[in-house]
Amino acid sequence: MKTIYSFLLFVTLCFILQVNALAQRTVVSGRVRDAVTKETLPNVSVFFKDTQIGTQTDVNGKYLLVSPNPQNEISFNYVGYRSVLKNTVPSATQELDIALVPDSRALDEVVIVGGKKVRYRNKDNPAVELIRQVIAHKDENRMKSYNTVSFRQYEKMLFSLSNVSDKFKNKRMFKNYQFLFQEQDSTLIGGKNLLPIYIQEQLADHYLSKNPEKNKTIIIGEKQVQFDSRYIDNKGMKTYFDRMYQDIDIYKNNISVISNEFLSPIADGAPAFYKFFITDTIKTQKPEIIELSFTPRNTNDMLFEGKIYVTNDSHYAVTGASFGVNKNINLNFVRALKIDLNFEPNDKGKYSLSKSNLLADFGIGKTKGIGFTGERNVTFKDYQFDTVLPDTVFQGKSTVVLADAAKKDDKFWEKNRLDTISSNQLKIYSNIDTLQNLPSFKRTMKIVTLLFAGYQNLGPYEIGPVNTFYSFNNVEGLRLRFGGRTTPELSKRYYFENYVAYGIKDEKWKFFLSGTYSLNNKSIYEFPQNYIRASFQRDTKIPGQELQFVQEDNFLLSFKRGVNDMLLYNDFYRLDYVKEFENHFSYNLGFKKWSQTPAGGLNYLNENNQLVNRLTTSEVSVQFRYAPNEKFYQGKIYRVPIADRYPVFNLRYTAGLKGVLGGEYNYHNVLGSIDKRFYLSQLGYSDVTVEGSYIAGKVPFPLLDIHRANQTYAYQLNSYNLMNFLEFVSDHYVSINIDHNFNGFFFNKVPLIKKLKLREVVSFKALYGGLRNENNPNLQSGLYQLPVYENGAQRTYALGNEPYMEGSIGVGNIFKLLRVDLVKRFNYLNHPEVSEWGIRARVKFDF
Repeated sequence: MKTIYSFLLFVTLCFILQVNALAQRTVVSGRVRDAVTKETLPNVSVFFKDTQIGTQTDVNGKYLLVSPNPQNEISFNYVGYRSVLKNTVPSATQELDIALVPDSRALDEVVIVGGKKVRYRNKDNPAVELIRQVIAHKDENRMKSYNTVSFRQYEKMLFSLSNVSDKFKNKRMFKNYQFLFQEQDSTLIGGKNLLPIYIQEQLADHYLSKNPEKNKTIIIGEKQVQFDSRYIDNKGMKTYFDRMYQDIDIYKNNISVISNEFLSPIADGAPAFYKFFITDTIKTQKPEIIELSFTPRNTNDMLFEGKIYVTNDSHYAVTGASFGVNKNINLNFVRALKIDLNFEPNDKGKYSLSKSNLLADFGIGKTKGIGFTGERNVTFKDYQFDTVLPDTVFQGKSTVVLADAAKKDDKFWEKNRLDTISSNQLKIYSNIDTLQNLPSFKRTMKIVTLLFAGYQNLGPYEIGPVNTFYSFNNVEGLRLRFGGRTTPELSKRYYFENYVAYGIKDEKWKFFLSGTYSLNNKSIYEFPQNYIRASFQRDTKIPGQELQFVQEDNFLLSFKRGVNDMLLYNDFYRLDYVKEFENHFSYNLGFKKWSQTPAGGLNYLNENNQLVNRLTTSEVSVQFRYAPNEKFYQGKIYRVPIADRYPVFNLRYTAGLKGVLGGEYNYHNVLGSIDKRFYLSQLGYSDVTVEGSYIAGKVPFPLLDIHRANQTYAYQLNSYNLMNFLEFVSDHYVSINIDHNFNGFFFNKVPLIKKLKLREVVSFKALYGGLRNENNPNLQSGLYQLPVYENGAQRTYALGNEPYMEGSIGVGNIFKLLRVDLVKRFNYLNHPEVSEWGIRARVKFDF
């Protein structure tokens, strides 16, 4: 939710800054036809002369080209036709239809044979044979074929507003923002008017070694627009954009773009999903270059379409590529996507990537309405191959940011940029600084922060989250809560969080207070963490309810199914020490004193049927976590791990201490888990979690593993959605949780349904465990009785000889935000108050 908050704040800022094009712009539109047949011509290249402003005609031969500056001439180029150069009226909007004349000298003899349309086949297809040669030679052409590689990389990321109307610009609320309406650019996608509002630059040296496999990145300089940190988190926004706009490696089987995995056109299995066509041969250079066009067999799948250029020799190296996605693709909010890759020959006789450009246009509507465009340009220079790199180069962190990287002056950037930058783009830095000093802008952002983040920033302290201020349950009745937390503006070393709550029905006060001290003078939410925290909490909790990324007293979770009258009043005293290392290994040392009092329909009864009012335990714990290559959506006062293909390992040991600060039991608890995302190319991805636990010692049921249940109507990924609270307890168990998203693989092939851009999801969860005799109150004395309902029916059980199992099939991406699952519980259906079927929903913002 925090990531969504930062993203929505940025989008809101985009809406605030929208503008129209300058009066100096030149706009040309029209249609291109064959002069002989009068048929329209698609994919004709159209450019303003001596500029890089260009486009291509669509399937109907139409084009639209926009320049912010006066333009005198426009050119039209198409393979097999004579090029045309036409005069244009500078600084004006005009229509210009063109008829291209076939160039007989550029065409070989064409024989037209009547009959049925030839069905596309891979067999005996020269284009497919060619792409198979490219695939077979991938290893020798990719960068990993060298023993060592070093190069310098310059990156520029730019975000611009699009589709801004005069009507919107002239609204009263934008009266103070007219200084932003001075410069605009145009783009190759759709010819839309754009205004750059955000920019970031980075200059870095990269070093790679094949054997042993090592890599090192040294960031020499970095620069970005700095928004007011009280409203927009600059680090979190940069991380989010970096995740969406990753490096494009065409030699990989899957290419990550806009947080999705696309099958590369030269992936090992590409011929099964793409159609390939040889569309041109460039004979003016040695070796000859073959233009190979490709398109998806199914235009709704997560696939590219475009062209790649391959050497016509024994190496079959990629020398260039230009591709995007089909307009029908099952991708949310993306109006258009364009990727251009340029390779240059090196001194090893191979080709190395010299430029990479990724441009994506976003919007709610497909073509109309306000949106924004993001562009990432990367330039590579100073390649050195198979040179001796000393071991000292790879010592320390894999990524190092020089101490003065963010302090480089304008002269440094003028001298060291490997690519050009326009004056319009440079003005973004000063424009945003001016904007943030306007009182009207500050007032607007305060309201936006409260609405999207749920917090009201007061500088060193912020109030929230507002969605927890009101909730209700059967025990507390109406529950009112108020609290907040300190921000780094108060201190980078000390952090405090607190709230107070009151239940109208139970007439009890609840509260929470924590204090944290950062030992490395960094935010406690920033990697690597190193802090010590002390906290006290007196509050209620439903046994067995474990929520992910939401507060337990969130208003929307107040609505629950079935009998929901069990509650615990808890007093938690905690002391924790957390230490993270650069290799993403971490450990947590903790001490907890926990006093719990049952309430509502929950009672603690000893073997003599006497009520036990309070249970107290004291625990020490140590937890180890290893998450190789983990990345975060890093924020000022939060961080969220980014799901990726790398596994995450967790191991925790807890010891109960009898006689220490009132602790009543000795026990040992070992818990381990592994989380991993598996990408299955066109079949989507699976999130898999394997978990196991063992408790040694004789303990009452409240200290056993109370399995995660869910009685709300929200689908929870890590809980059992048809299990009741406190329905199962165990002292040993293993479990597996599989959640698979097909990304529309099947729906995309069903007529009519594919237009809805729905996505299929399936899940399966199994839990196997039980109670040893020493912890079963039916077989052992000195334990609490397992809870029952008011009518005497059994409420809590131990797992039997078969595992608890449930599964679901669901439809995701409904209205681009909603996932709805039909959940089935497969066994233990004879328990009271359980359902075999249920419908659960989950909101998920995703591309």
